[in-house]
Amino acid sequence: MSREEEIISIVSENKKIEVNELADLLKVSRVTIRKDLDKLEARGILHRQHGFAVLNNQDDINYRLAYNYDLKRKIAMEAAKLVKDGETVMIESGSTCTLLAEELAYNKNEVTIITNSCFIASYIRKAESVKVVLIGGEYQKDSQVNVGPLVKKIISDFYVDKLFVGIDGFDERRGFTGSDITRCDTANTMMTAAKHTIVLTDSSKFSQVGVVSEFAFEDISMVYTDSGIEEGKHQFLVTKGIKVVTV
Repeated sequence: MSREEEIISIVSENKKIEVNELADLLKVSRVTIRKDLDKLEARGILHRQHGFAVLNNQDDINYRLAYNYDLKRKIAMEAAKLVKDGETVMIESGSTCTLLAEELAYNKNEVTIITNSCFIASYIRKAESVKVVLIGGEYQKDSQVNVGPLVKKIISDFYVDKLFVGIDGFDERRGFTGSDITRCDTANTMMTAAKHTIVLTDSSKFSQVGVVSEFAFEDISMVYTDSGIEEGKHQFLVTKGIKVVTV
């Protein structure tokens, strides 16, 4: 785990911690820790407040990105192996999907990413070899994602081999679930423009049940998650014909 990942993990656990205490825990100088925090703040993951390192608001996507960051990054790195140089993929919004986009943007060559996430487009804007196609629509401020009828109209012009999506929950009766009806509807529309839909999620989501049904089991080809997923739920997904990859 890199030092930046350690910082994110510590701040995620404590929610708020003194910068000097953080330096002591990681056995580095105050100057070094401040430089690390500058980088993380520039990426929107953390912010500083009167000598403290603080997580962003829980409703903000930056907060969700920081939560379980190390696991999400491992999931994203494993899923990135599916994508070849020069390939065009579609990525829906979400924290683990953002880290996948980052991995593709900086460690693959000439990949094109089609996304409805303004956050993702901004997050990887400095990567030189990636091309980003941003789908327009109604803008949701907290998640920084475009949704609604305009997305449906535009998406019909595209078709890709792989769509990567996040989820908010899981239900053995209803399938994969979300928390926002408009975003779920938009994700379903994007699914019609892809041969394979692939879920990226940390295992905590398998203990949650979202209020909105998002994807039926037959809609999903693969799930990338971490080894914390319960064995029973892992096997349940396999019986539904879904390949499960854990990190």
